[in-house]
Amino acid sequence: MSEKIRPVLNLFSEAGLLKRVQRSGWWVVGMKNPETVAEHCFRCAVIGYALAHLENADPYQVMTMCLFNDIHEARINDAHKVAVRYLDYTQAEDRAFSEQIASLPQGMKKELGNFRKDYSGQKTKESILARDADILECLLQAKEYYESGNPQAKLFFKKAPQHLKSKTAKMFWKTAKDMDATQWWQKLCEFKR
Repeated sequence: MSEKIRPVLNLFSEAGLLKRVQRSGWWVVGMKNPETVAEHCFRCAVIGYALAHLENADPYQVMTMCLFNDIHEARINDAHKVAVRYLDYTQAEDRAFSEQIASLPQGMKKELGNFRKDYSGQKTKESILARDADILECLLQAKEYYESGNPQAKLFFKKAPQHLKSKTAKMFWKTAKDMDATQWWQKLCEFKR
């Protein structure tokens, strides 16, 4: 049995490393302590879950794609758009991911491999929603950084929204971009007499 669980435990360790891998795109706009890949993936999965329900898609598939989309970054780090310009990053992502799942139990390996192919192909509703969740999470993070005083974060507002495909993701961004992201907790903190 330990032969079967050791590769899974190794995957747990790699996933844990993502709690320390910072999203490098935010360095370009001057964030000193940007979110980690794990933080991004968590909120991306929450967004994916909501999008799947609202678009009548399979939330398990969407969330799984969201959670595992960047796991390869435990091995090759997160590369921002400037770095990707000079590297064949897609090939590196695919190689790292293939090696990560190679020793997993057959059922896990097959499912994760299929989800990866689906996400990359962008042909199913679930893969499109998972990608929308990824983009929407980036947009929300940019908005939060902008509202916290980083004017450069607003650069993400220009092109990223054009990549959203689902009606629901577009609606979320249209509403979120003009909304105060702190209002939910400010309302809870209001003093009542």
